[in-house]
Amino acid sequence: MLKNLTTTHVGGPATQLVSASSEAELAQAVAAADSAGHDVLLIGGGSNLVISDEGYGGVAVQIATRGLHTDEQPNGKVLLRAAAGESWDATVEFSLLQGLSGLEALSGIPGSAGATPVQNVGAYGADVSQSLAWVRLYDRQTSQVIKLDNAELEFAYRDSVIKRTSNNGSPRYVVLEVAFLLERTSQSAPIRYAELARRLDVEVGQSADALLVRQTVLELRRSKGMVYDPKDADSHSTGSFFTNPIVDASILTSLPENAPNYPVAQEGLVKLSAAWLIDQAGFAKGYGLEGTDGFEIAGGRASLSTKHTLAITNRGDASATDIVAIARAVRAGVNQRFGISLVNEPLLIGLKL
Repeated sequence: MLKNLTTTHVGGPATQLVSASSEAELAQAVAAADSAGHDVLLIGGGSNLVISDEGYGGVAVQIATRGLHTDEQPNGKVLLRAAAGESWDATVEFSLLQGLSGLEALSGIPGSAGATPVQNVGAYGADVSQSLAWVRLYDRQTSQVIKLDNAELEFAYRDSVIKRTSNNGSPRYVVLEVAFLLERTSQSAPIRYAELARRLDVEVGQSADALLVRQTVLELRRSKGMVYDPKDADSHSTGSFFTNPIVDASILTSLPENAPNYPVAQEGLVKLSAAWLIDQAGFAKGYGLEGTDGFEIAGGRASLSTKHTLAITNRGDASATDIVAIARAVRAGVNQRFGISLVNEPLLIGLKL
């Protein structure tokens, strides 16, 4: 069952499941499925997938490749290369143990290293586009291994050319290896997130000890159920289920003055806080559990996290249908209250909101 390969623990069987422990096996598994005309679903850490209870009618390829390497660069920086199947948090920890700085604010994010460039994974004011040098990929259209550098990946907020050329979780480009250009220093990259800066007792834009930044980020994420723990049902999720909406700035006139909003690169647009919108629309932490208005939706089997309104959690025996039902209720409520349609961050395989 595919639920055993995901952090939300939902999903039925695949027609075929293949585990690839080397780049050659990964490329061959995808090529063989393509040649046979089968649909392909790639599974790394399973932290960004909600798979239908009916399962997947194609070939699911589990990416189990491993390998972490560092290469000194002429400019004094260090290139950290990670196989696609490496645990992302283990990759961050490895970088810091090597005395490298740049990834520390991305500590604790579940999933694999190869998944991070797909949707430009980020947290606490950092994202992978800030330090990623290049990605090696298997191009399913040409059956060639290619390399795309940072600019060629066309990064945007939770987006990249890899994501934009995917179809229902099946990408044109299969990530084989990722490489990050990092500094050899004990000091972190500049802290860009106010909450993290306060916890570190520094100003936004200043640096701190990189190992301390990692420890602080992990503490913050655990307090919100955002570090996967088999014993913590609040972490049995895809993390943030909805992205922070980027909308026309004119919408601010219809929102309360205290509505959090942040500037974005494109003039005339602002980014809003999905968590704030959800809370203000009447969906509190734990919505869906017994004793809440949403209990009837999934019978308490699925709910918003009791620690963070952005995560939809499996309380033990939820189905994919239960998870999506909670998401659907939240999205409808926010739309009714604010006229804003939230967009799901995880891939919904065989499911629709």
